[in-house]
Amino acid sequence: MKVVSKMDIQEYKGVYVFIQQVDNKVAGVSHELLGKARELAGKMNTKVTAVLLGYNISGLCKDVASYGADNVILVDNKDLKLYSTKPYAYVICKVIEKYKPAVLLYGATAIGRDLAPRVAARIRTGLTADCTKLDVADDGTNNLQMTRPAFGGNIMATIICPDYRPQMATVRPGVMQKIKPIENANAPVDNFKVDIPSSETDVQILDIVKKESHKMDIQDAKILVSGGRGMGGPENFKMLEKCADVLGGTVSSSRAAVDAGWVDKDIQVGQTGKTVRPNLYLACGISGAIQHLAGMEDSDFIIAINKDETAPIFDAADYGIVGDATKIIPIFTEEVKKALADRKK
Repeated sequence: MKVVSKMDIQEYKGVYVFIQQVDNKVAGVSHELLGKARELAGKMNTKVTAVLLGYNISGLCKDVASYGADNVILVDNKDLKLYSTKPYAYVICKVIEKYKPAVLLYGATAIGRDLAPRVAARIRTGLTADCTKLDVADDGTNNLQMTRPAFGGNIMATIICPDYRPQMATVRPGVMQKIKPIENANAPVDNFKVDIPSSETDVQILDIVKKESHKMDIQDAKILVSGGRGMGGPENFKMLEKCADVLGGTVSSSRAAVDAGWVDKDIQVGQTGKTVRPNLYLACGISGAIQHLAGMEDSDFIIAINKDETAPIFDAADYGIVGDATKIIPIFTEEVKKALADRKK
């Protein structure tokens, strides 16, 4: 496939979003990206197009329209029923070849992080990974400004791709806001037929092992009780679980607790974990390193408990308590129980 030259750039238009779906359910990050795409498309005076791949998934077209898609490119093919790198990359490249998008966004999920680099390599364009901010240059170029943490999160780097199209980025789940679903929304659907060669389907998926979990995903939780190194050990996370149960939320953690082996990686908040936006974030024994703050600073209300009164977490908190979280949390939990019991009287 040829390298795109500067002369070709004017042919590339529109903000496209790869819609991740598994078992006919659209991933939350795809909804978030559609909302952001609408904002970007407004600045670029163009349209938002959802790229939907899978098998027997036409019912999802209305879903993506309700979250901001002006158009839908639907590739319905039995070879796309289950995600596999090569056939998905082949089809996305065919979509780019025909429709020539100016921008193509992916969620920075396991699928997006696998797919986007393969596509970028095949079509010879740039890719900025794990973005936390997207904007459009105001110099008339319509260059996408893609911002992501660099050097361990100590600086934020803004990257552009001025000479190649599409401009591609993966975006971390939870950093963009979904729009309120548009009632009775519809978008024109282009059923794009792609014949996938056997060379792209030479890997067969024989079995899928799904991890069963009864825990709430921390990105969906409205209330998070989060623990860090200051909790002292894994046994003290049980008191956080009790507190979360009383509040109707779930437990999360800082990287320090994960690295120490106290909790699982899937509840980690921060640049190397998940980005969350709960209504209440209760930070217990968390110092507030910039990498952690980047994952939770957009929470509606933050309460911090830390023995160190100079801890950076207090700068981000709405309320702060200086003290030992392992002593304060049990008291806090009991007071919440009493308050809830009084409310029921």
